[in-house]
Amino acid sequence: MSYHYEVVLTCFLRADTPDTVLAALRWHLGLDQERPAGLDEDLHPYQLLAPDPDSRLPGGDFAALSAEGGLHAWGLFSRNHWLDDDLGELATIQDLLAPHVEDPGYGGYFREEHDAEPTVLTFRR
Repeated sequence: MSYHYEVVLTCFLRADTPDTVLAALRWHLGLDQERPAGLDEDLHPYQLLAPDPDSRLPGGDFAALSAEGGLHAWGLFSRNHWLDDDLGELATIQDLLAPHVEDPGYGGYFREEHDAEPTVLTFRR
């Protein structure tokens, strides 16, 4: 039997975030359906943050990448339902984002769907 997790990622990305990183992120979020050229299929086997329309999370999955303007160039928020077998892939996303986050520190959380206490995710450069 598998465990299921709520995975939330949230951060601001710097204005100088490379287009290749933004393209990979858009693909992972399901905002672009075509895999970006040059994105390693072994490291990025499938769209990790794309919302599942049949999600078991209350309120469903959610994914957004927006040009914030003002203080921050890009705002990222995703909330997804993951199987325990996929949790190791969080490192793939953190490695993609960490060098480009505006402020290292809090980056979201994950929690088993029936747990009350989350495990906090942080970004470091």
